[in-house]
Amino acid sequence: MKLKKIFLIFGIAGSGKSTLAKNLAKEIKGDWINADMVRSKFKDWDFSRKGILRQSGRMRDLAFKSKKQNVVLDLICPFEKGRKTINADYYVWVDTIKKSRFRKKRIEKIFQIPKKYDVKVSSKNSKLWTKIILDQQKEYKWSDQNSTALMLGRYQPFHKGHERLFEKCLERVDQVLIAVKNVHGIGDNPFKFSQIKKTINKCLYKNFKSRYKIISFPNITNIFYGRKVGYNLEKINLEKTIQNISGTKIRKYLRKIKKLNSN
Repeated sequence: MKLKKIFLIFGIAGSGKSTLAKNLAKEIKGDWINADMVRSKFKDWDFSRKGILRQSGRMRDLAFKSKKQNVVLDLICPFEKGRKTINADYYVWVDTIKKSRFRKKRIEKIFQIPKKYDVKVSSKNSKLWTKIILDQQKEYKWSDQNSTALMLGRYQPFHKGHERLFEKCLERVDQVLIAVKNVHGIGDNPFKFSQIKKTINKCLYKNFKSRYKIISFPNITNIFYGRKVGYNLEKINLEKTIQNISGTKIRKYLRKIKKLNSN
């Protein structure tokens, strides 16, 4: 019989823990144990240090009593002592907000920055982070038959806007093919394919190493289709701050600080 595996999803209230925990439990066919539901069952809303640590022990006991092989615990767990009590196999720190949604009890004031965690979640994007967690359990295998998004662009250079678009794509599909248009030397396109590939890998490889491929592509200027095609053409609207990121401005800045030759 396999040993039980416990996943601890923790962070301050309102950070998106429960959505992530629920998605993860569904994917791994595990038991999702939510702290608020447990407190409601035991009629124990004591948020003193003693009450919080008692809840950590209670959640640990419920995890071991579960009949499922995988258990996902979803609780604030602000103290290192409570995390040690649970003694999870896998720690996910959800660090997406600075202030708790509970105004009467400012959990962030007592929340101790974790010394140990396997993943630090930095955005409210549960589908994406579920994939990151799953890939750490078992490496994803690329297949040409899996659902795939095509990201076609110059990437002169690859920047935060492109990275955010990649994440949005990966919410919707299994994997992403990043096609880099061969425009080096045409107009203001100073970066070679090798340089662009290196930058993309620096941004994406740690979390998504098996979820994407990078290829050099012809200078596609037009895409035509006749009858209805077998794929979706979708515009993804990103946050305004991300949409405002400009490759032209980045190139100008790089030239200013002498990290890119002037034309």
